[in-house]
Amino acid sequence: MFWKFDLNTTSHVDKLLDKEDVTLHELMDEDDILQECKAQNRKLLDFLCQQHCMEELVNLITHEPPVDMDEKVRFKYPNTACELLTSDVPQINDKLGGDETLLNILYDFLDHEPPLNPLLASFFSKTIGNLIARKTEQVIAFLRKKDKFISLVLKHIDTSAMMDLLLRLISCVEPATLRQEVLNWLNEAKIIQRLVELIHSSQDEDRQSNASQTLCDIIRLSRDQSNQLQDIPEPDPLLTALESQECVEQLLKNMFDGEQTENCIVNGTQVLLTLLETRRSGVEGLMDSYTQGFERSYTVNSSILHGIEPRLKDFHQLLLSPPKKTAILTTIGVLEEPLGNARLHGSRLIAALLHTNTPSINQELCRLSTMNLLLDLFFKYTWNNFLHFQVELSIAAILSGELLAWLGYEGGYDCDPGIPAAWLCCYWLFSLFRAEGGMRRGNMGHLTRIANAVVQNMEKGPMQTQIKLPEDCRGRWESFVEETLTETNRRNTVDLVSTHHLHSSSEDEDIESAFPNELSLQQAFSEYQIQQMTANFVDQFGFNDEEFADQDDNIKITTII
Repeated sequence: MFWKFDLNTTSHVDKLLDKEDVTLHELMDEDDILQECKAQNRKLLDFLCQQHCMEELVNLITHEPPVDMDEKVRFKYPNTACELLTSDVPQINDKLGGDETLLNILYDFLDHEPPLNPLLASFFSKTIGNLIARKTEQVIAFLRKKDKFISLVLKHIDTSAMMDLLLRLISCVEPATLRQEVLNWLNEAKIIQRLVELIHSSQDEDRQSNASQTLCDIIRLSRDQSNQLQDIPEPDPLLTALESQECVEQLLKNMFDGEQTENCIVNGTQVLLTLLETRRSGVEGLMDSYTQGFERSYTVNSSILHGIEPRLKDFHQLLLSPPKKTAILTTIGVLEEPLGNARLHGSRLIAALLHTNTPSINQELCRLSTMNLLLDLFFKYTWNNFLHFQVELSIAAILSGELLAWLGYEGGYDCDPGIPAAWLCCYWLFSLFRAEGGMRRGNMGHLTRIANAVVQNMEKGPMQTQIKLPEDCRGRWESFVEETLTETNRRNTVDLVSTHHLHSSSEDEDIESAFPNELSLQQAFSEYQIQQMTANFVDQFGFNDEEFADQDDNIKITTII
């Protein structure tokens, strides 16, 4: 019967605490110590909050364990100590946040020489972050008294935990008035300018990458909070500094003056792309951005565009002559001249700039013939779908009707009218939609979408009366549309497995507009690229068209992404 069983609910932790000589390590060996702590076991909390126990806990998360310990258990006690200190129990928060001796032991972790142990750094950042959220005034006052705090954090910015700590200072401080004081303090310490300085070819890759990611996150956090707290009279000083023309110019100087490296160019361009964001999905993930339909809209500050405009020639030159890369072996052959992550990011920036529809930038890109250069790359790297997507976005901006000046129809621009449309026609007619046979090229899906968009705009789009093809091209274009494109669209409606009819991407695109929700797609896809892609991965998509000259008549579909 049930009364035969021992119903004593006293935990083993309580039994240990009844011992006079129990040690902290003995308690930490118990599997249920964290559960008992969060349940606010009074005896346990009284023991843990003793000065010597708190000092031992803080020392565990800020000092390297002995190297002669078994690696499997070496960080067991530091991990448990961190969980106890961040268990969000008021007694522990009050003791740690209100005792300057303990805070100094914690702070001294920053005095260690780089590189920091990444696991200990994460314990340190988590503990400080919890105190910033729970004992805000005390901890902020303590940190502001430390003259070297910002310098030490930046010294260790190659450790991602330090990046997290900076972001907690910006996003986790309440009330709003105290947050504004923290922002002013960070701005007076020139945190933005010092992060920009770290995006430089002289710095190692981790420091550059984390500095870039920190700036991107600051931009997004600051814009989101500015939208949510519109009653705050003072502007966000960090966002103001980031959006200033001086800051943009310094970032571009670091990228292009002196030695040019792919890492520096990519990290700097990521910051510029974030500054140029006009819409941001409120949910994570590429597909979610379609289904949820929740976006925040932002206005691009003109000072950002003024800072970028004089450097458009540098981005054009980047597309022509990127940092040298060695040939790589791909699944479809040797790629002698990889596209590279730098050129991919350059194409992303051009697409973002076109969507801002800034007349002076449109004129400069037109003068440089940057779009023609992008199209050349589009056809050269037939297997790089990342590049194809950015070119498609650029063409979407042109076909939207907002960039008539690009085509030379508004006068005053030194451009040949109809260049993009006529150029596309000729390329497709003579190079792309070839005779039957051969391997299907990797850019054919994007080409079909662009072709349908051009047709739609010529028939009923905002540029219907503006797109004029040369006489020698018009007949062949009409033949192409009526025969080749129509047949391609028909094929795309057939499910190759079950032969059930599906809507093609081109049909879906044509229902509403040439490229629906392109700006949302651009941002979602850009975030996907940043998170999922490495430079080597990008480089593996590209191929010489001549390799396919003698293929057989069977169409083979190669999955790229």
